[in-house]
Amino acid sequence: MSAFQTLDYTVEHGVARVILNRPDVLNAINETMRAELAAIPPLLAAPEVRVVLFTGAGRAFCAGGDIELFERPWRTPDFRAHSRILTDFFDALERLEKPVIAAINGVATGAGLQLALSSDLRFMAASARVGFRENFLGLIPGVGGITRLVRLVGPAVAKELIFSADLIGAEEALVRGLVNRVYPDEQLWSETWAFARRLTRRAPQALGLAKVLINEAQNVDLHTGRTLEALAQSILLTTEDHTEGVRAFREKRKPSFTGM
Repeated sequence: MSAFQTLDYTVEHGVARVILNRPDVLNAINETMRAELAAIPPLLAAPEVRVVLFTGAGRAFCAGGDIELFERPWRTPDFRAHSRILTDFFDALERLEKPVIAAINGVATGAGLQLALSSDLRFMAASARVGFRENFLGLIPGVGGITRLVRLVGPAVAKELIFSADLIGAEEALVRGLVNRVYPDEQLWSETWAFARRLTRRAPQALGLAKVLINEAQNVDLHTGRTLEALAQSILLTTEDHTEGVRAFREKRKPSFTGM
């Protein structure tokens, strides 16, 4: 049972499910939710967690930051310190050596879309809409949203989405490369859960190092990338899971990976 006020956190069959649970305000992120999100990464590091799923309660994924936060008379150093709570959380999701999937069940804007962007994969309900609306508040996507969006869809598409502040539908998000898959609303959770369960049967260390290398591939030259791949492979060759994979191949059965 979840001990959080604004999140529903459970682990089942190796999948950690994190539900943003303020449905009456479209799961907007208030100070309590920020603090509780910051407490999530250490839980996700537990060995029994192999895959992580984020979704929202009710009809929204997350409508971004609670408007009350933007009505305060912030001193700029205080606001930057406050923003680092989410920045560090999103960065922690990227560093987590496990697959993180966002099941976008409804509208995702602002920090909600930034949560999806910091996930490894994004699956979207057909009726959901996503976009950065900060321009209407005289702001920008300020906790990694611009950088992640540019890396995902390129500068031209990122400029259009941020300048226009439009919400786009699932099919357009798919064409733009913003999401990986689109499902009918009633199938989103079952399909996402089935995909996550498939990943729990993969070798955890291999998935984790693949994630690290894919993330770093954007930042290094080809030679450095190949060097990092060779180092990662040399580590994986020494794991028990590699031995199990080879043995299962020889015995014509599915491997049973332990993460060791």
